[in-house]
Amino acid sequence: MAFNFADHVDITKFQPLEIDPWAQASLTAQQKRVLQANIQLCRDIIVFFTATGGASGYGGHTGGAFDTTPEVMILDSFFRGRPDKFVPIFYDEAGHRVATQYLMSALRGDLNPNELVYYRQGHKKLPGHPELGLTPGVQFSSGRLGHMWPYVNGVALANPDKIVFCLGSDGSQQEGDDAEAARLAVAQNLNVKLLIDDNDVTIAGHPSQYMRGYSVSNTLRGHGLPVAEVPGEDLDALYYRIRTAVVTDGPYAVISKRKMAPGIKGIEGSTHGHDVINKKAAVEYLEGRGLHKAAAYLKTIKGTKDPHGEYLGSGKRDANRKLFGKIVSDILDTMTLKQRVDSVKVIDCDLEGSTGLNVIHKRHPEVFVLGGIMERGNLSAAAGFGREKGKQGIFSTFAAFLEMCCSEITMARLNNSNLLCHFSHSGVDDMADNTCHFGLNNFFADNGLEYDKSTRLYFPADSKSFEKCIKSVYFDEGLRFVFSTRSKLPLLLKEDGSPVYGDDYKFQSGVDDVIREGADGYIVSFGDATYRCLDAVERLKKQGINVGLINKTTLNIVDEAMMKKVGAAPFVLVVESLSYKNGLGVRFGTWLLERGLSPKFARIGTHEEGCGGLWQQAYHQGYDSKSVVTKVKQLVGLRARL
Repeated sequence: MAFNFADHVDITKFQPLEIDPWAQASLTAQQKRVLQANIQLCRDIIVFFTATGGASGYGGHTGGAFDTTPEVMILDSFFRGRPDKFVPIFYDEAGHRVATQYLMSALRGDLNPNELVYYRQGHKKLPGHPELGLTPGVQFSSGRLGHMWPYVNGVALANPDKIVFCLGSDGSQQEGDDAEAARLAVAQNLNVKLLIDDNDVTIAGHPSQYMRGYSVSNTLRGHGLPVAEVPGEDLDALYYRIRTAVVTDGPYAVISKRKMAPGIKGIEGSTHGHDVINKKAAVEYLEGRGLHKAAAYLKTIKGTKDPHGEYLGSGKRDANRKLFGKIVSDILDTMTLKQRVDSVKVIDCDLEGSTGLNVIHKRHPEVFVLGGIMERGNLSAAAGFGREKGKQGIFSTFAAFLEMCCSEITMARLNNSNLLCHFSHSGVDDMADNTCHFGLNNFFADNGLEYDKSTRLYFPADSKSFEKCIKSVYFDEGLRFVFSTRSKLPLLLKEDGSPVYGDDYKFQSGVDDVIREGADGYIVSFGDATYRCLDAVERLKKQGINVGLINKTTLNIVDEAMMKKVGAAPFVLVVESLSYKNGLGVRFGTWLLERGLSPKFARIGTHEEGCGGLWQQAYHQGYDSKSVVTKVKQLVGLRARL
């Protein structure tokens, strides 16, 4: 029997409401009853369909969209009541609250509500952040956290006779873009209205605790915006403040004070509310609301799994991004307390649990700084700490945010800083947040001139090489960038089943590693692409095609001996999860030509916008094992005909 969303949560009970905010300063009793019913219904829908993402293993975010439902329902009534006065788009600079966009697309009839239970799954067009042109009804791409307000200013400039709303949060307001946007909005008296959910929760904790002195309201007032604070769950007060913003000329901010995920037992007010609601809490919530079919459906959902099966040449999996903090902490253990305090400063960007810095926070709090959601400033602060010989700044965030920091990286380089950066979530693997969170442009970090020899980019392929790399380069001077994936990576194994990077291996910066020898050609790879290529190599060898595999951990340095070796082979295929347009492949081809080497050459890299999902991303970009096998056969066939 086909799934029917309305049988589980009756979305047809939504009551479209039209309100003219210029005509009434307060809600009528009937309007309030309709709004309350709509808010509760929409919150039930959000809990249900986001929970399907968590139950299936694709993750997601529940609390933010759940929080802002009252604001969204009021806006919807304004957009319906006076469509001539608004740009009717729910712009949101907290892109992870994408459940709002999918909900409204379904309510407006653009998206079949039955599709909502495929939230964040691969090829279902419901990725973890809104993407224009992908999902029916979605009207904008949010990009990363805190990047929407400046864009909305431009929308307001283009529509001077209309009001534009931008939903925000106390987390998104920490980004520097918003400070610049505030100044422009005030200076140009733009009709931009901010609705900010101030729930005092971000991924790593509570801003009131880790960012003492930070106040969304006072910050915006300092830029010149009129600001009104309101209890976010008081519907009459919330309506009055949003309506006041509408009828007031120029920019205006309404700050809603509420606990994260109000009313959800076990999650309310906690950092867990930022992420997707877990199955147990969702079932309890839904059953408490009398939505027993929805709860029962959740119980039937099983986790997703890569269908490939066994990867030949691979062993136990581990998460390099999580290991980073342990490895650095082990190094810090070798120092005295005074040495650590004097020589090391570790600055987090609200992602310590995702990038491994939480281990350093726990084991060495004396060197740890909760830096909030301020990547550019935090990178510069870490670089400034490391400006003197013998001092080391350590910085970490997601690789997608590296391109935001290009100017700060240049400044760190020009000041001869000693900076160790860990950028996790590199590439596309396991990235249900999709395109805007892909870490594709890692080579942007190597933006110095040719004479610069102090910048190194490292992307190890398994946990043992990751550990050996960090321990080897930790005390090096200059800028060192270490990359990891969101996904767990398996150990690379020799033909005899022992680890490639065993106890006898010593990491050397700039030296590439032969994983398998081959006479018919070589694949060059790194990161999560390497184990996929190793599987392809093993399968090709069984078919009589003797292909070798090179793991290039140091991305931006030419290993002359290895270049000569692969350059003499019949073909070279570079396989990577970074950008096809500006990753290793385009550089490797140039390096070959500069040395007069001309094997048959091809490259595989990320070249398409994401498909959503986790393991599906590698297949979608064509660097999965089967696609690599196909490409090698093409290269061998072309060579044979020549």
